[in-house]
Amino acid sequence: MIDASSISYSECSARERIARLLDAGSFHEWLPPAERVTSPHLAQLGVPCAFDDGVAIGRATLAGRPVFVAAQEGAFMGGGVGEVHGAKLVGLLRRALRDRPQAVLLLAESGGVRLHEANAGLIAVSEVMRALLDVRAAGIPVIVLIGGANGCFGGMGIVARCADHVVMSDVGRLAMSGPEVIEASHGVDEFDARDRALVWRTTGGKHRWLVGDCDALVEDDVEAFRTAAVAALDAARPVTLDTLEAEHALLKARLALLAEPVDGDEARTLWSRLGVAEAERIGDLDVNGMHALRRT
Repeated sequence: MIDASSISYSECSARERIARLLDAGSFHEWLPPAERVTSPHLAQLGVPCAFDDGVAIGRATLAGRPVFVAAQEGAFMGGGVGEVHGAKLVGLLRRALRDRPQAVLLLAESGGVRLHEANAGLIAVSEVMRALLDVRAAGIPVIVLIGGANGCFGGMGIVARCADHVVMSDVGRLAMSGPEVIEASHGVDEFDARDRALVWRTTGGKHRWLVGDCDALVEDDVEAFRTAAVAALDAARPVTLDTLEAEHALLKARLALLAEPVDGDEARTLWSRLGVAEAERIGDLDVNGMHALRRT
């Protein structure tokens, strides 16, 4: 159960998450709003800009240990990645290679690349992925926290799965294509984006934790995210041929579980075939119930 004094992670802004997750007063922001680094593309299109282009980056400490942090602001264009937004993330990661903090935290909340500057955003996301893998190769863990109202979709969904460690709340969502995108491309019969239960069964934190796409499942509580982030500070996972082959084997085995015809809901079928007891009850369980389920 969530304590009555807890603070919802999903309801916090990017800077509120930074202030509450990290050691008090330790955050030093690079390229803050006062610098007015904005997207030139949005201005040309007459679209309102944000003086930080929707992402705050900087250094801080977490449990007394030096970290770099980036927090995407879901309230600005859904946390969409554009040229400047992406360049700030790349710059943070490249500076991590030079300064070698204990970890890099990415507080992800994004619907993907901005359609307003699609090509620039796509290039930026590819550069973020390359820089993130360079940081991992250097032995610096990259920890992604997902629990915002917009979820983590599109290019940022791929970025998240490139990281060492992923923490999600039960209200968080993670996927490549967002529900609305799937519905628009393939029709409501393929995916009904208005079916909230379906959306969370297929992209939500519980599902991602059960199938192994996230490493820690927590309540929608800032303190729970902080505790999980501290625990992950030593979670570096070197990128090697063995780890890549193991990941491919996991994905191959998961696909094989759905090779036979599915009678009913695919998510529940997958849970059952993974050996999850009482898969029909997953939607009703809280985080403590989910942890108890895994222990059994």
